[in-house]
Amino acid sequence: MKKKRAGSLGRRLARWMALLTLAGLALTCLGVYTVTALSFQDRQNDTLRQQKIQVSHLIAEVGGPDFTTLTHKLDDAMVGRRDVRMTLTGPNGRVIYASGNIPSDKRTIDARFEISNSNGSIQALLSLDASEDDRVLKRLAQTLIAAALAGAVVIAIGGYTLVQIGLEPVRDLSSQIQALEADNLHHQLDGSAQPDELVPLVFHVNGMLERLHTAYEQLEAFNADVAHELFTPLATLMGSTEIALRKARDVETLRDVLGDHLEDLQRMSMIVQDMLFLSQADRGAEARRESVDSLARLVNAVADLHEAAIEDAGLQLQVDGDAACAVDIRLLQRALSNLIGNATRHALPQSTIVVKINRHDAEVALRVVNQGNTIPDEHLPYLFNRFYRVDSARTEAVRNHGLGLAIVSAIARMHRGRTLAESRDGVTSIGFVLPD
Repeated sequence: MKKKRAGSLGRRLARWMALLTLAGLALTCLGVYTVTALSFQDRQNDTLRQQKIQVSHLIAEVGGPDFTTLTHKLDDAMVGRRDVRMTLTGPNGRVIYASGNIPSDKRTIDARFEISNSNGSIQALLSLDASEDDRVLKRLAQTLIAAALAGAVVIAIGGYTLVQIGLEPVRDLSSQIQALEADNLHHQLDGSAQPDELVPLVFHVNGMLERLHTAYEQLEAFNADVAHELFTPLATLMGSTEIALRKARDVETLRDVLGDHLEDLQRMSMIVQDMLFLSQADRGAEARRESVDSLARLVNAVADLHEAAIEDAGLQLQVDGDAACAVDIRLLQRALSNLIGNATRHALPQSTIVVKINRHDAEVALRVVNQGNTIPDEHLPYLFNRFYRVDSARTEAVRNHGLGLAIVSAIARMHRGRTLAESRDGVTSIGFVLPD
């Protein structure tokens, strides 16, 4: 499923900063509003409680049926309290006192209590006008909401600006990467002015550019080598064919010409087949493994195919060690054939080629060891590259087209293994390690 495009990072960060700011301010404003509302409620309750104490004290002080005196005292007590309304009801249900005139559309907080004296029980009702507090709380809520929204907008604008400033190093890297071409991959990104957070990115990108440059150079060399390897036999075919067609030839001569042509065609066919195999390996093809009880027996079977070449070169071959392993038999035979053929071409006459098989923990190592010229250390890392030859003069180009060890390396990778190459004091060891 195709993912939706993320859009601008700057706008996304600014939007999230605004939302987080709005959430933080909203919580802060809610806290302020709640604390203010609770303070108003406490003040209102405290006012009603004080009025209750005062009324109870006055009724107890009068203590008799003289409601006139009580009325005067209560009037004095209610002077200036337009926000409080008080109603007293006697034992017979008659209203003995009423003060204050709070409009009916105002919200009030009522407190009912009972006061007992010598005349019986007096029912009291205190009503406190809370409309002013409600108005203040409403204005406070409006102010807090406006402040939260304004703060979110300011943070969004400021955040977007800061994000754009913060993303300037990223845009600089982007412009540097955009300027890269296939012919200048060796150029490194300049990370000297980058913040610490981007330094690892610059480092890894530079490493990737190095690998890409190396791969590009190898690809160019590979293309050139392929062209050379195919052009030489093609040129030979065309030249010999042209010569053969210039005048009449007898059947035997034409047979010899066609035989030479067939050898060149077979060589080109082998190059193409090997290139196709390497292409499959590069695309991640894996070996199909099956259990092999004796690798030594497999090596001997492959050595039998090289018996004539080994005898012609005046060599001997022996197998040292044995192990069981899960491998692709066909691929392993091909790799061993290439290694033995390579050793046969480079071993000193009257020497012995040794195929060593060793097991170490969960790995099996196969090495083909031969005596010959020591390979310089600078060549060892490149032995498994395609068309790479230590002998730059290509003296063996007819028999060896330079893909044998590259195929060995590909087969090792298909088994999730690795290659080995050592050369010391005239003894060269080339092989691979396979996981069991």
